[in-house]
Amino acid sequence: MSGDQRFFGFLKERIGLDVASVGEAIIERAVRQRSLALQALTADQYWQHLQASHDEQQALIEAVIVPETWFFRYPESFATLARLALARLAEIKQMRALRILSLPCSTGEEPYSIAMALLDAGLAPHQFKVRGMDVSPLSVERARHGVYGKNSFRGQNIDFRERHFVEQSDGYRICDRVREQVCLHVGNLLDPGLLANEPAYDFVFCRNLLIYFDQPTQKQVFEVLKGLTQIDGVLFIGPAEGSLLGRLGMRSMGMPQSFAFSRHAEPVPEPAFVPMSTTLPQRRAAQIPARARPFSTFAVPAVSIKPVPAQSDAADLLSQIATLANEGKSLEARAACERYLQSHPPAAQVFYWLGLLSDVAGSPLEAQGYYRKALYLEPQHSQALMHLATLLQSQGDVVGASRLQARAARSERADSEHKR
Repeated sequence: MSGDQRFFGFLKERIGLDVASVGEAIIERAVRQRSLALQALTADQYWQHLQASHDEQQALIEAVIVPETWFFRYPESFATLARLALARLAEIKQMRALRILSLPCSTGEEPYSIAMALLDAGLAPHQFKVRGMDVSPLSVERARHGVYGKNSFRGQNIDFRERHFVEQSDGYRICDRVREQVCLHVGNLLDPGLLANEPAYDFVFCRNLLIYFDQPTQKQVFEVLKGLTQIDGVLFIGPAEGSLLGRLGMRSMGMPQSFAFSRHAEPVPEPAFVPMSTTLPQRRAAQIPARARPFSTFAVPAVSIKPVPAQSDAADLLSQIATLANEGKSLEARAACERYLQSHPPAAQVFYWLGLLSDVAGSPLEAQGYYRKALYLEPQHSQALMHLATLLQSQGDVVGASRLQARAARSERADSEHKR
């Protein structure tokens, strides 16, 4: 069943999954697992059963989707939410409850974290309501069950567990005060009628989802998210998705580590479009000086001439770095970046990931250094441009941020022209 395009196409149609974002091996493994469970001997037999069974369609989706989340992941975003929520209540003179949406909500850690953060900030239960949605009925059911193991509590600060959970034999159960603030539903962002008759939300969390879609699906989902968010609302996204939102017209709110974007911000004026070559500069090992990196536990190896491994090895390692980073496995992702730099010529994408990992870890100066290295190798690397712009904006350098955002916009235009 290796490389069977039918299954890739099915997942693309049902949940928007771009096979390139996760790698064919993950999907192939899920198909094999489901085929063995059904004792299907051939790909055709399993495909026929898949087409005839809604339950099996959902089972394959569940086999591909592996939830990787925990409470207060990206903690600064929840602190930012609390500050913005208090300001929002004052703005609307507390005439109604705030509406917050979390999707995909996975097994519930995010929507419950939102509720805990707002309760801890002093909001009363009647002042806000959280809705969580996910394409996976199994994940939603686990969220409703509300019992979590130790893997859902990561990091050094887990004081919230004492306040909001009750320890029992099979884990920690979320307290009723938090549970009552959250309503959970099954829903698919690709459904054109999703929440069609519902009022828009003040705050929407949609993190680490867009990265799994191709560009047309990203734009489609973005339009849905924009419709779900109030004109003056705020959208919280994953750390790797900032450049995408920047290209789609949203602007970072300039709050470090919160990954908060506003849809009503004034657009950055773009200079007149100047055609440019999309040919990237030749990459040479000598371009990156060999010196220690501040804030890093790894030292840059001395640059030396080495045989270049097969291109497929480099691509596989880049895919591994992306997967580890998007799963929140920062140390493993950083180590994979170091392995890449030890065995391959310097690559802009690797330095971009190192910048993003440093950004998430709260080391903005280190992150800036890595983003600039990425741009030295690839001056039109749009993701590095947008993330560096966000850092500069958060530090008050509005002019520098605007210049980088304009460069990113020109890069996107040039890339679109090149593909035509």
